[in-house]
Amino acid sequence: MKRKFNALGLLSLLALIAPMGWLTGEPGWYGFCGFAYYLRYFAVQPDELFRENFRRAATFAFLGEMVSLVPLVFLCLRLYGPAQAAATAFSLSFAVSVFAFTGALQALEWRERKGAGE
Repeated sequence: MKRKFNALGLLSLLALIAPMGWLTGEPGWYGFCGFAYYLRYFAVQPDELFRENFRRAATFAFLGEMVSLVPLVFLCLRLYGPAQAAATAFSLSFAVSVFAFTGALQALEWRERKGAGE
């Protein structure tokens, strides 16, 4: 039987951006090292339950990003002024969605593992 490719592992390629922090002297690039976590998904065989958990986590992350964007725009407008508000708010809402996706996927996988052990 042919092994299926789990494309979620490709998110780990974003970790290759992290050395830009060293090259440019901007420490904000080092945050991309966190995407190395997704290397583990190259070893996961994607079945129907994994795909369903992936869909649930992606939906949660999308809704989290959409709900957080407007308050973040107003907050960043107040803190940074109109020149940097939009860029900062969009980058923060992206970070919210990445954390929400990773957290939701971990919670769903933990619940699946806990249920399988009983």
